[in-house]
Amino acid sequence: MPQLHELVTALAAPWVVLSPRSGQLTGTGAEGVYARDRRILSRLSVTIDGVPPVPIHAVEHTAATHEYVAVVEGLGDSNRHDPTVMLYRTREVSTDGMTERIRLVNSSRATVECRLDVALGTDLAGTAAVRSEAAAVLPELSPGYDGPARLHWDNSGTRVTVRLDPGVTARPRLEPGEEFTLTLQVTAEFPKPTTGFSIDPPARRQPYEFGIYCDDKRVERWVNRSLADVQGLQLAAGDDRYLGAGPPWYLTLFGRDSLISSGMLIPVDPELAAGTLRALAAWQGAKVDPGSAEQPGKIPHELRAEAADHGGGLVLPAAYYGTHDATQLWITTLHKAWRWGMPAAEVRDLLPNLSRALTWMKEYADPDDDGFLEYVDESGHGLANQGWKDSVDAVQWPDGTIATAPIALCEVQGYAYAAAVQGAELLEAHGESGDEWREWAAALQERFRSAFWVDGYPAIALDGEKNPVAGRASNMGHLLGTGLLDAEEELAVADVLSGEDLDSGFGLRTLSTAMTRFNPLGYHTGSVWPHDTAMAIQGLYATGQSLRASSYVDGLIRAAEAFGYRLPELYGGRGTLEESTPTPYPLSCRPQAWAAASAIAVVVAALGIEPDVPGGTLVLNPADAMPWESLKVTGLRLGADRLSLHWDSGKLTVLEAPEGIQHVSPVFRP
Repeated sequence: MPQLHELVTALAAPWVVLSPRSGQLTGTGAEGVYARDRRILSRLSVTIDGVPPVPIHAVEHTAATHEYVAVVEGLGDSNRHDPTVMLYRTREVSTDGMTERIRLVNSSRATVECRLDVALGTDLAGTAAVRSEAAAVLPELSPGYDGPARLHWDNSGTRVTVRLDPGVTARPRLEPGEEFTLTLQVTAEFPKPTTGFSIDPPARRQPYEFGIYCDDKRVERWVNRSLADVQGLQLAAGDDRYLGAGPPWYLTLFGRDSLISSGMLIPVDPELAAGTLRALAAWQGAKVDPGSAEQPGKIPHELRAEAADHGGGLVLPAAYYGTHDATQLWITTLHKAWRWGMPAAEVRDLLPNLSRALTWMKEYADPDDDGFLEYVDESGHGLANQGWKDSVDAVQWPDGTIATAPIALCEVQGYAYAAAVQGAELLEAHGESGDEWREWAAALQERFRSAFWVDGYPAIALDGEKNPVAGRASNMGHLLGTGLLDAEEELAVADVLSGEDLDSGFGLRTLSTAMTRFNPLGYHTGSVWPHDTAMAIQGLYATGQSLRASSYVDGLIRAAEAFGYRLPELYGGRGTLEESTPTPYPLSCRPQAWAAASAIAVVVAALGIEPDVPGGTLVLNPADAMPWESLKVTGLRLGADRLSLHWDSGKLTVLEAPEGIQHVSPVFRP
């Protein structure tokens, strides 16, 4: 598998560049310029007189603009220790291409003459092919030349064009103090997708008015870097913005990822959630198709322009529905958007989709009619596990035995309970009855209590024989705040989550260290995922477990600092007892949508902000034990209005709130 953890990512979706810190693209591994699920360039390297310059620095000015600094050896003043001839490469990614300015600077006392060559190449491979084991041997295509300053490559309807000024080869002659610049522009034309889904940039990226000021400056750096990445990850379906899950493999619309991410970001960008809800509703399932896992009312797992062969028998159609939680998350995201002030007409327009999504939970998500939502891959080429932990070994017994399908995940039941209750509230607010769904939720709650609890905590799942799969894992953290558990059960879960076997000090481990097959670099079997930790933090704060929640917040901040405040998709779970910074996970996307969104989620959760814009109320219930002494947030969004708050030494002050919101009730603590 090609490694990602040491690569630098420049991003303006759908375009992204992954390179070593040298800036050189060598045609190996995952290096390359990507757009719309294609590697546009695999090779872009610079040599001076046939020799690569020596890299010394990489500067990430913004998410989209990077500068790479290198020393040119063998030129300039030969009798000095100081470098005197330098190469600066400024790379800027935009939504329609990439521009790179290669600048040779002579700071020596002598005239410099040299040959500067730019080597270019591409395989125009799909991202699924790049990620497979065959990536290292993908052949380069032969270029076409439109003169010395323009090249192009063609494959399957995609055309890549590179323009260079003055050309691929230059022979600069620089007097002392002079410099020479070669400019390179990369663009591409793509075929019209056969599915009707296209990975497009938004017409405009939402400018954020949100501001954060904290006595722990690491928090400010983490939040600001995360929001910059959110800007770069934005894509659009027509006029509806959503977040691509993560470059380069997942830079498209994912049901679960895009919903969780946009839901976390509602307080700063409510239109993003509204766009995500509409984009997914447009592809809501309409028929039963085992090959794509489509079912009426079901929200899709992922949408691409073409099918993707991931190797190992995993072949996903362009519109793939193999997720057992995105439908419930769509409902709960709609409810949250409504409570935070989504325009009433936009909510009403989605009520038919809400009804179909609720019906899916009852009529299709429980194929054996035992009262639990369970899944099995009927296609033979789809995902074996269809919760957020979708790797083949994600659901296992303490001895490492893989649980047999059908699988009923604990968190899927929690999402379903919340979706039924919140869906009922939405229906009732719009003049329809929600009694059916409240009764359904109450019955699910009782069934869950009798079937899932084992050894004092909820099992990760029920297996195909309806046995609770024992073993402590992070899944139970997602149950907190859903309403499925009572107060005593929530406390029991919080006690388990606070154990050293799950709390790594850098976040929540996906699997307990006590499990036989615990692996600190296991994708879902011991690693730490920031969004997983953030969702547990949200639940811990919501259920009054503020000390435990704040401890996990501290862990995420430590991890963010270690990764330059750009948290990756996941990282190693060895923990603070064994390492001072977390081990990177080699294949982790960085940035990644729900990892970036987690920064906003934990800040809002700590402040206990619970609006009900349709009801005209706002409750503020900050945590008893905050991770910070002083925190000020400005420009939060309640519909079209703003909310600004200041927490200082136990006292919460409302700086700004909408006039139409009544009963603003901050809690002041000594």
